[in-house]
Amino acid sequence: MNIGIYSGSFNPIHKGHTQLAQYICAYCRLDEVWLMVSPNNPLKDKSQLWDENLRLRLAQVATADFPQLRASDFEFSLPRPSYTVDTLRALSNAYPEHRFSLVIGSDNMAIFDRWRSYEYILEHYPVIVYPREGDDIEQLCKRYPQMKTVKGAPLFPVSSTMIRERLRLGESVEEWVDKRVIELINKENLQD
Repeated sequence: MNIGIYSGSFNPIHKGHTQLAQYICAYCRLDEVWLMVSPNNPLKDKSQLWDENLRLRLAQVATADFPQLRASDFEFSLPRPSYTVDTLRALSNAYPEHRFSLVIGSDNMAIFDRWRSYEYILEHYPVIVYPREGDDIEQLCKRYPQMKTVKGAPLFPVSSTMIRERLRLGESVEEWVDKRVIELINKENLQD
């Protein structure tokens, strides 16, 4: 199978994540997209991260109705911090029958040369890029012509940071978060 690996903190997962994953799955003719819950992204501050098992459960709830999407805890058993190159190598070893592509946003494309062994990733894995608002895609494509940019991908005016802030302020997040995810957030008392 052709599988897209869409890594992220998913802190928390929202409809922008799941809708984008579905779009990429269809646009790139992937069999599945695995939303890889990252326990510790080396390029992000981990002080704001919710518990990794909770983030995984939220992602599982959010993807439950989408047969081509799967929330994955594969990185939980790998050394930390989580380096994408190590994850991709481990996935290829664990699932030699699958072909993996990396799915990233153009914000990560802009800093891709800061990723560990980014040259190896470019040589061994297709990289699929979805545009993020404000990024100069044309310039970035000149730097990385081997990456495939997803044309016509919907832009979502939402972020996990925004969701956490709205929760902290007691504001509604129903527009952007699956109701079952909200129920679990409320059950775990994560509004603060």
